[in-house]
Amino acid sequence: MTTVSVLTDPERRRRWTSAEKLRLVEESETSGLSIAEFARQRDIHPNLIHAWRRQAHTGALSATAEATVRFAPVTVVTAADPRRPAIASQATTNPPVIEVVLRNGRVLRLGESVAPGTAASLADALEACR
Repeated sequence: MTTVSVLTDPERRRRWTSAEKLRLVEESETSGLSIAEFARQRDIHPNLIHAWRRQAHTGALSATAEATVRFAPVTVVTAADPRRPAIASQATTNPPVIEVVLRNGRVLRLGESVAPGTAASLADALEACR
């Protein structure tokens, strides 16, 4: 004889999107309830609400924090392109350069032979610098 177990309790390992976390943080702050009562009503552990509030206030939790693929516009410019003045001595003595403008405004210039992983590590390090 086969035994079947029916689970009626909610799944304990739920996944929350950043948008859901932000919505719950906002609701918890405007509800007028204690965090414990707010969490109990929604069957969420109070520590999660505390952690999400802390993340929201420090900027670690945002609507764009989801791991999404985004593309950056790329322009291939030749040395003879009139939109980009080239220094004559630089154009003849230096190899081609890949120039990346980072989000914090810094410019990363790399030779074309740099490995993509190295370029990504350098970009991450420069983005983290204040």
